[in-house]
Amino acid sequence: MLNRSLANVLRTTSEHLSKLESLGVTKVKDFLLYFPRTYNDNTEFTKIMDIRTDEVNVIKGKLSNLFTIRTRTGKKLTRGIFNDETGSIEVIWFNQPHLTRMLPRQKEIILTGKAKFSGGKVSLQSPSYEVVRQYEEQVHTGRIVPVYHETEGISSKWIREKLKPLVDEWIELFEEYMPDEVLKEHDLVDYKTAIKNVHFPESDEILKKARKRLAFDELFLLQLKVIQKKWYWQKSTQAKTKNIEIKTDVIKECIKKLDFDLTNAQKRVLKEILNDVKKSFPMSRLLQGDVGSGKTIVAAIAALNIAKNGYQVAIMAPTEILAKQHYATFVKTLSSFCLNIQFIAGSTTSKQKEEVVRQMKSGTVDIVIGTHALIQEKIGFKNLGLAIIDEQHRFGVKQRETLKNYGTPHLLNMTATPIPRTLAITIYGDQDLSIIDEMPKGRQEILTRIVPENKRTEAYRWVEDQIQKGRQAFIICPLIDESDILEVKAVQTEFLHLKEHIFPKLNLGLLHGKLKQDEKDKIMEDFKDNKINVLVSTSVIEVGIDIPNATIMMIEGAQRFGLSQLHQFRGRVGRGGFKSFCFLFPSETSEEALKRLKSMEKFSCGFKLAEIDLELRGPGEVYGVRQSGIPDLKMASLTDTKTIEKARNSAIEIIRKDPLLKEHEKLAEKIAINEEVYFND
Repeated sequence: MLNRSLANVLRTTSEHLSKLESLGVTKVKDFLLYFPRTYNDNTEFTKIMDIRTDEVNVIKGKLSNLFTIRTRTGKKLTRGIFNDETGSIEVIWFNQPHLTRMLPRQKEIILTGKAKFSGGKVSLQSPSYEVVRQYEEQVHTGRIVPVYHETEGISSKWIREKLKPLVDEWIELFEEYMPDEVLKEHDLVDYKTAIKNVHFPESDEILKKARKRLAFDELFLLQLKVIQKKWYWQKSTQAKTKNIEIKTDVIKECIKKLDFDLTNAQKRVLKEILNDVKKSFPMSRLLQGDVGSGKTIVAAIAALNIAKNGYQVAIMAPTEILAKQHYATFVKTLSSFCLNIQFIAGSTTSKQKEEVVRQMKSGTVDIVIGTHALIQEKIGFKNLGLAIIDEQHRFGVKQRETLKNYGTPHLLNMTATPIPRTLAITIYGDQDLSIIDEMPKGRQEILTRIVPENKRTEAYRWVEDQIQKGRQAFIICPLIDESDILEVKAVQTEFLHLKEHIFPKLNLGLLHGKLKQDEKDKIMEDFKDNKINVLVSTSVIEVGIDIPNATIMMIEGAQRFGLSQLHQFRGRVGRGGFKSFCFLFPSETSEEALKRLKSMEKFSCGFKLAEIDLELRGPGEVYGVRQSGIPDLKMASLTDTKTIEKARNSAIEIIRKDPLLKEHEKLAEKIAINEEVYFND
């Protein structure tokens, strides 16, 4: 019944139905679950004698002397006198002559609006109205009034009028699906009560309870789904698990040969990974680490352990230059362990590619590092034991899944994009989470400053002086939609301006999203080799690119970027032994913009900045609307740590006791997981 089309239930026009469809509302259920975005508290009535001009007034009384006149400009003015026991006030509506027929005289009416002082008297102009009907609940006034997301032709008032009778008539059809023990443990109201009172709350207290229940539901169902998915993955792969031992002596030897000490965080994360590969099901772990925290070394040591157990390792990076950088790190770190380490990417010649693939299939290659080329047709492995995916969010779900299908290897996803733990366990809850939250000793903090426009010339001269001393600089231009040719024009214009007027004696390079990948790689190689002094770029500069000689990051229009992205840019410098700097040039100096940018001056921890960013802008803005897995939450907040933890713990407990949800059929219907997806070969 709840899936009935609104066209068969709602008395309205086809145009209104089309407008609702644009809001994602086509069925009765959709409409009843179209929750308010906020509320106006109109529960307290104002006496006419106490009316104020600086706030919204809700007054209850009777109309008299209501009539319409035409002004000299041709507009229609409807005027009346509104009375209560304390006095009277003039009421005016513009171009609404029908109100003389609609609004009754000498019957109680509630008006809501702002009063204005004009011509020596106070009047109420264009207030909303509602006739008080005996034994009927008020909908628009005299209560906590829901306010909805609107579209042209669909106002909150229209939604309230249409929703109220539907809520009254259909609410009983909603079935409770939450287990009693969960409701009791978290003191949650029942589902029907929550839906009814989130639309038309009887009080502030019950509204809070309704929102608490619906927010918990959203987070709980998300957690239940990913935790059950994790259980399915572990159950379906138990028989295929690789028998991996921890080669303690080899690992100790590798660590001893490093020319630096591992941080405590690196040691902790390495231990988590090594413990995972001993278990009776394949590892599925997300390794998060701030820029420069040393994720690659941890991955290399883990790969060494797998290879010394006789299995192969694949490392996939989103771009060729990043893959080459990993290849160089792995070769250097593991050079004394007699491993066959190969590289494969788009630039690899056909003959070289054939030979690498032959070695992959025959099992003679121990570790292979590459780009998307690793998951192309005709690629294969003899005994893949570990798949490492760097910057895993840059790959699609199917691309990530491809590596998992080569004999069900252990899987390690890595990212330098700081994701707050609350968001990470919500999006990637089917993976275990490791965080390197400590920077290596000796890594300098990057001095970050907001630079006012009147200091620009001074900053340019200082940058030129640093470059003449042998350093290099990035200059980032704001990102405009990559499908828009304006992006190229904007960065090209800035590039030409800098080259001709600011740094005419320096070698400048230009990088943007319209270039082919091999062109981007060539420019980055030249920059790495110090053939380019200043690289002018859009936001396409790659995460993880290591240019030790680059010490200056200048960001134009800094307020247009999120804090997480600014932190990523900042992480492109400070990777060598030189003091490094990040200069933020805002093109907007509003109080809000500067307050956000000052967080960059104050904090150097990417996770702290990500939390601030998430709270200020929300996950869709921070991580991209198209980011796989970002949930569309109506009631819950991904910054609500306490509720997320409670929801996750309850979900874990249910899956522990009843992983197939055979005793929780309504929950199973709610998350609708297809078991075949997880039990395929």
